[in-house]
Amino acid sequence: MKLQCKFLPQDDGRCGWYETLPPPPPSTPLLGNVRADWVVLGAGLAGLAAARRLAELKPNDSIALIDARRVGFSTAGRNSGFMIDLPHDINSHDYTGDRTHDLEQMRLNRGAIDYMREIVRHHAIDCDWREQGKLHGAARDQGIRVLETFAKGLSALGEPYRELSADNMAAITGTRFYKAGVHTPGCVLVQPAALVRGLSQNLPENVHLFEDSPVRHIEVGKPHVLVTDQGCIEAPRLVLANNAYAAQFEQLGLKGRLLPIYTYSSLTRQLSDAECDRLGGDDSWALIPADPMGTTVRRMGDGRICIRNSFTYNPNVSTNARQLAKARFAHLRAFKRRFPMLPDASFEYTWGGALCLTRNNGRPFGELAPGVFSALCQNALGLTGGTISGKLIAEYAVGVDSELLNIMLKQPKPAANPPEPMLGIGVRRTLAWKEWRAGIER
Repeated sequence: MKLQCKFLPQDDGRCGWYETLPPPPPSTPLLGNVRADWVVLGAGLAGLAAARRLAELKPNDSIALIDARRVGFSTAGRNSGFMIDLPHDINSHDYTGDRTHDLEQMRLNRGAIDYMREIVRHHAIDCDWREQGKLHGAARDQGIRVLETFAKGLSALGEPYRELSADNMAAITGTRFYKAGVHTPGCVLVQPAALVRGLSQNLPENVHLFEDSPVRHIEVGKPHVLVTDQGCIEAPRLVLANNAYAAQFEQLGLKGRLLPIYTYSSLTRQLSDAECDRLGGDDSWALIPADPMGTTVRRMGDGRICIRNSFTYNPNVSTNARQLAKARFAHLRAFKRRFPMLPDASFEYTWGGALCLTRNNGRPFGELAPGVFSALCQNALGLTGGTISGKLIAEYAVGVDSELLNIMLKQPKPAANPPEPMLGIGVRRTLAWKEWRAGIER
């Protein structure tokens, strides 16, 4: 079976998280033929976790970890940096749903946070790790009703939260834009590109990382062979951790089941001391909008503000200059609505990144073909979803049972999508309608 890799990570704008880091050390591309006991495709959160856990469980095995670009350059370094512990269905307007499913989702999310916390602390990874929780903010009456429903759901789950008035929100954020809010304490905030780069620089000795090595095709067999421009890797066991880019693998039953949805962010320059004084509020906070299609905002401790909104359906898993320019315009509008006291705070960076979603929040977790394992599709929970998927697929592949693995195996498989062009028409119209309905929350 031959899998063609037509779609690979591109320069989807200038990612502020990656660009503001110091230059990385030189990469180690794949050169020549390499044999390993395991090969992991994709060095994002899932791939890094899978490689690490395999190395922990199989210390005498060799694990090859390969990525088309530098670690942190692609999707794993392009998210907003929320390690969310609570249920988080972006298709739901109250972020909670079935109680049993929500409790299981929280166990998975918190298992990911616990695992990542241990690694970050052990290796002293400098990624601005902050256990300060997140805000949910509402700017209109409809959003306030959503937060009330969200709070009731949290109460039913026995989860702590704090309801915030308009004055409370202004005291934290410095803006009067929000009319009400909810604070939940369990979310961890990170600089995502710094996190994944730090993870890659502290891998176990039996993991060999190959960056800047785009895989052109994969021969699935005994062994599996991953072919690049300058070499190949042979291994009897393959872990797919390339997320939305796996949607092209029709032979594994993935094509027509995964949805590559792009979202976009912009990062300001560092605010001056005078601008920080004018804004007021806390020097670090993170906010999710009451409407899932609204604007996510982070104020960073270094004096920058990150804005994230806008969604597009990009089945080729790349964006273009027109989409980036349109998103940047939406970001400027959202910024001005929230921070009129900062008229000169310009954006230095604008970028896009791919979410991998399914229509039913299902995951193609498990063994897709003999010796081919999947840690794909995090359904908008990239940091926690990727971490726990990678950790658990390694345990699944070597036969280590656990309660968290049993929960993961209960997740539904991805539902089939309608065929193109109906799928594209339907998804784009749905996104446009939901963004319109979000109103000033966007």
